[in-house]
Amino acid sequence: MRRQQILDKAVEVFGTYGYAAGSLRQIAAEVGVTPAALARHFDSKEDLLVEVLRYWESDNAHRTPGPVPTGVAAIRDLTDLMQYHVQHRGFLQLFLTLGVEATNPEHPARSFVVERYASTLAGFAERIEGAISQGEFAPLAPDQIQSEARLLIAALDGLELQWLLNSDFDLVAEVDRFIEGTISRLSRKVASES
Repeated sequence: MRRQQILDKAVEVFGTYGYAAGSLRQIAAEVGVTPAALARHFDSKEDLLVEVLRYWESDNAHRTPGPVPTGVAAIRDLTDLMQYHVQHRGFLQLFLTLGVEATNPEHPARSFVVERYASTLAGFAERIEGAISQGEFAPLAPDQIQSEARLLIAALDGLELQWLLNSDFDLVAEVDRFIEGTISRLSRKVASES
């Protein structure tokens, strides 16, 4: 129970202040334990960060129950991902903050963030390839697929950042508009080739 409270508070502190500025002392104080008590659960600040990232991965892994959608439905599923992020603002803030901090090669989360982006890029490319193989999108060259996948990542990260700075707009609706525009644009290529 206490370990879970520490992880939850670490998500909030690292997400708000970043890994470098967020302190174990601050996390301990906000949970209501001493730094020594916190050290009984985590050997170091880096160990705590690794556990926070594992926690985020395991929580995110269970986001969508049921069968994995394919084709255009898999691309539309990204809107549901935004709904998850709205409900888990701390994780979203943490990941975007770490994404920037991890551009420093010495950052302890660098390998995690690099691998996460590579995995996300591959996953988005796979969604696009699925829509192509089902005839919903026109064929694209491998470099075009990579470009479209990068564009999806950039748009989603950018909209998430804007929402974190000003949550007056509906993140899910904005992402849905972008996704539907992407589907329409890539589907028109199919129609024009017919």
